[in-house]
This record gives sequence, structure tokens and C-alpha cells, in this order.
Amino acid sequence: MTAADWPDWKDYAVAIIASGPSAKKAGVERLKGRMPVLAIKGNIELAPFADVVYGCDFPWWRSVDGLPRFKGLKLAYDPRAVDQHGCRKVEIPDKKSDRLLFDKIGTVGAGGNSGFQALNLAAQWGATGILLIGFDMHDRAGKHWYGRNTAYQTSNPDEDNFRRWRAAFDNAAPDLAARGIDVVNASPSSDLKVFRRLSVDETLAEWGLA
Repeated sequence: MTAADWPDWKDYAVAIIASGPSAKKAGVERLKGRMPVLAIKGNIELAPFADVVYGCDFPWWRSVDGLPRFKGLKLAYDPRAVDQHGCRKVEIPDKKSDRLLFDKIGTVGAGGNSGFQALNLAAQWGATGILLIGFDMHDRAGKHWYGRNTAYQTSNPDEDNFRRWRAAFDNAAPDLAARGIDVVNASPSSDLKVFRRLSVDETLAEWGLA
């Protein structure tokens, strides 16, 4: 698979929607028609206009029957989602690695979570601005905006998970900055402190997309 087989987001500002409780109140509808959007798993419900859906694990794809009505790009790590639901394969060569990878498009660092992997993909695809939505990294208001994972067989994050996730993003920040990628965190209550904090509307205005 060549670079031409992946999205070309060179010089684009893009958004990644994760499932922290803040995502539901962020105003993601304002993104429609303004920037490419990558939704992580169930966040496609908040942004049905998303261009890409990424779900690392097979149980979620099975629970939504592979999103048969979604016409955008579907990505997964689990080969069963590729075989059974037509997803494109994302490679994670080392599940213990918490570093961004850039040698081969579609091969990413693990970071312990889909949000980190999605960030790695967006950076590989050439995005120069990345807006993080729902990256709360704590469970004070609940683990996800939709509640606990109960509809499919996967775990819910605990503080050990959040600690690893935050550290992975902290370590990634200098690499992203060195590549000229402006990362903004739209969660007002996020425990992820390494990126500057702006709302969706503030970010759209600053990036000239309002």
C-alpha cells in the first residue's frame, strides 16, 4: 500500500473526536464542511459527517455490523474487522510503544489508546493543525460521553490507563511541534495539559475556518 492509498491531508486543519464526556458538549456539528474529521468508534454518532472512522478493536465493529451505511474510510487494527467488515488495516508493530511513527503511512505507535493512534495517522497524512475533541483523560465525569462500554466486549479505562495515555501524548508533543503541527485540545476539563486549550469555535476562528 502506497501513500496514495491513504487520505491526503497535507496543509489541512483536521479534527479527531474521542469519547470523553466533553465531546458531547463541544459543538462538533460546527466542524461539518470546515475540516476533515476522524471519529473514533462510537463518536460517529456525534459526527455522522466524519470522513474517517477508526476503531482499533474488532468487538466494536461487530457491535455496529461494520457501519454498513458509512461511506467514508473505515480503519481498524484487528484483522477480523478487515476481513469481515471491509476496514483498511492499520499496523501497530509494538503494542508497548508509546512513540509516534512516521516511517510508513498506516503503521503507528500504540500509545495505549485509539486517540493516540488516530493522532499519529493524521500527522502522517500531512495535517498541519489537529483539533482534539473529547480527549479528557480522566473519569471524573464518567469514562465516556455515552457511559461505560457495555454493548461490546472491551474494557473501560482506569487511572493506570489514563496515566499511560497522558504520558504518551506528553512525549509526542515535541515531535509534533518540530514537524510544525499545531495541536489544540478542545476539552476544558482535560487532564492532558501538554497542548494549548481552545474551544471548537475559538479554534475555527483562529485557523480561519469559522
